[in-house]
Amino acid sequence: MNRVRALWERVPAPIIDVVLVAAAAVDVWANLWDDTRLGIALATLGCAALAFRRRFPLGVFLLTLPVALTQPVAVAPLAALFTLAERSRNRPLLAGCVALTAVANSTPWPLAGLTEVGRTMTLITFVYSLATAAAPVLIAQLLQTRRDLARRIVEIEEAREHERALHAQAVLARERAQLAREMHDVVSHQVSLIAVRAGALQVAAKDADAKEAARTIRSLSVTTLDELRTMVTLLRASGGHATELTPQPTLNDLRKLVETSGTHAELKGELPPTVGTPAQRALYRTVQEALTNVRKHAPGATACVELWQDGDGIGVTVTNTPPTRPSLSLPGSQQGLVGLRERAEILHGTLDAGPTAEGGYQVRLRIPLSAD
Repeated sequence: MNRVRALWERVPAPIIDVVLVAAAAVDVWANLWDDTRLGIALATLGCAALAFRRRFPLGVFLLTLPVALTQPVAVAPLAALFTLAERSRNRPLLAGCVALTAVANSTPWPLAGLTEVGRTMTLITFVYSLATAAAPVLIAQLLQTRRDLARRIVEIEEAREHERALHAQAVLARERAQLAREMHDVVSHQVSLIAVRAGALQVAAKDADAKEAARTIRSLSVTTLDELRTMVTLLRASGGHATELTPQPTLNDLRKLVETSGTHAELKGELPPTVGTPAQRALYRTVQEALTNVRKHAPGATACVELWQDGDGIGVTVTNTPPTRPSLSLPGSQQGLVGLRERAEILHGTLDAGPTAEGGYQVRLRIPLSAD
């Protein structure tokens, strides 16, 4: 049933109109009763009007009534009545149209023959015609109800999907709020202690290198606290209101990043000003992650950050020397380089990382210049 309905819906409307007009004309030709010029003209007008039944259903129905009155036909008036009932929700109007169709079909033509047919036969014909005319109206109303139910089902599914989305957002908001509390109560507190202790060490230390190391630790701790506060603010946002984000880093911030990285690093090279914002952010995050790894895993090493352009590609290479002293065991997620590779793939770029022949480490990112 659904397959037949799908095939029927694929048939173009003009073809259906042509077939219906032809069927009505064949019906008139096979059951021609009034072959006068008037009768033929009314029949032709009623059949041709079926082509416009979708735009003017009531008008076309009225034009087919003379055909039902003058000729013993069924296709033209019933087709027009079906179209009207499929598009109208006015039940009294439809009932009146059914009655008019039954009257037109049961009234003898010419009217002078009413006495010859008799009242009883006319009444029987009227009842039969009434039942015949009611059938397409009931079928059309059934199809109309079916369309309404299908539309209602779609609306219910959309409402349920919207409700599921709202529920998921509520769960996510609770999880984000809980994570924000944990970050605020635990991580921020510990980083604050680090900043305080580093400040005290900077004041009390007499060695210049110790003072510089304490200053770097304090500066990084303060920067980390600012970023944590921003992350806590974002996590506490419910998602339904706009949240003002802090400016994302660009290439202009690289020099400051290198200078405050806590390592002996040098920045070389330049990139054209036409580099897109996503590419600038990827370059910045790559340098940030690489210098963080140098600070954690290669104490005492020197690093070189080189920006370069290679044909239609741009990139950055961060190379560090071997460490000069043993590294401390620090916690890590082991996801830094994985995240950088994913960011590079999104921009259709590549990220290569691995040890160098001299015992150091190198991270190289290349991004197409046209990356958005």
